[in-house]
Amino acid sequence: MSETEQNQDVEAEIEASSTESTETEEMTVESLQAKLAEVQEKADDNFDQLMRARAEMENIHRRSERELANAHKYALEKFAVELLPVIDSMEMGVAAAMDENADVSKLREGTEMTLKMFETAIEKFGIKSVHPHGEAFNPEHHQAMTMIDSPEHKPNTIIDVMQKGYLLNERLVRPAMVVVSSAKSGKGADSNEK
Repeated sequence: MSETEQNQDVEAEIEASSTESTETEEMTVESLQAKLAEVQEKADDNFDQLMRARAEMENIHRRSERELANAHKYALEKFAVELLPVIDSMEMGVAAAMDENADVSKLREGTEMTLKMFETAIEKFGIKSVHPHGEAFNPEHHQAMTMIDSPEHKPNTIIDVMQKGYLLNERLVRPAMVVVSSAKSGKGADSNEK
């Protein structure tokens, strides 16, 4: 083989290897571009899902704020509906009392029925009255207005209730104003002296 032939063979090999590397580079570039397009598509899908989730969270937040505002605004609606018949009954009682021939016993009976309606209405919502006549004094539920010596009662016993107290779901709203027997007198004081 002559030198010229050898040079031609080397050149052919170089050209073949350069063509191969160009083809390999083109295949690598094409595969990288395909992978890039695939990754870009996934990134776009993830971004779209993120934006949808963010929008949904904002909608939930706005909806919950609106529902909370309505709950505060209309919290007493059921209570008000229960009180309306009481108001109607009181208005009828006032109208009946204005009649010249009003029967006092019927007015009293109507007033008692209205009071019963009112008590029933507030009990539905957890409001209970505290009327502790004859019970032991409890400073958590009672407010002593005065103390009286009473030989018939044990010390610290409620003799009279000046104003009822009220509990809302077992929580004190207003203490009962009471008259309490003093510790100096009563059945319990006699037994302590012996």
